[in-house]
Amino acid sequence: MATGKTGITSWFQKKITDPLISILRRGAEPSQLAFSAALGITLGVFPICGVTVFLCGIVIALLGSNCHAPTVMLANFIATPVELSLIVPFLRFGEFICGGPHFTLTSDALKKVLTGRASHEVLLSIAHALLGWLAASPVILGALYIALVPCFKVLVQKFSSVPSSPKKPLLRPHSEVRLKVRDV
Repeated sequence: MATGKTGITSWFQKKITDPLISILRRGAEPSQLAFSAALGITLGVFPICGVTVFLCGIVIALLGSNCHAPTVMLANFIATPVELSLIVPFLRFGEFICGGPHFTLTSDALKKVLTGRASHEVLLSIAHALLGWLAASPVILGALYIALVPCFKVLVQKFSSVPSSPKKPLLRPHSEVRLKVRDV
């Protein structure tokens, strides 16, 4: 029996674990990592499949150095399976908020959306799912941030090669080094 890693274990190591450890070793602040991961997951569960990467890119561009882009994108990637499982709850929550009719989910409705022949009811259900996500996203973001801060504090402490400090940044990538020259 071979002692090598199975396909799924190898994939998980390559796509999730290794990038996460690489991020942690760079010495980023735990609160920024927690915010970025919470943001990536929150955007990653957006109820329209295929647009989450673009949303993350826009948010990263808008927030700049206030978020950690690799963490946002990794969290978005990790959230993909959860995205599919939350479409229906977001739809039902949006219907509840609007007091709208209960949309019956059928394979025919999905086919019509994908082929561009969606009816008014299908488009309304998509709007309800978006509304459900929009209403739930601040709660999702806040809960994930609160849960992830302590996790990232432990992980950064364990894996970081650079100790983090909330007061002074240890890495000064843009500082100049000046040499004193003595006259002899």
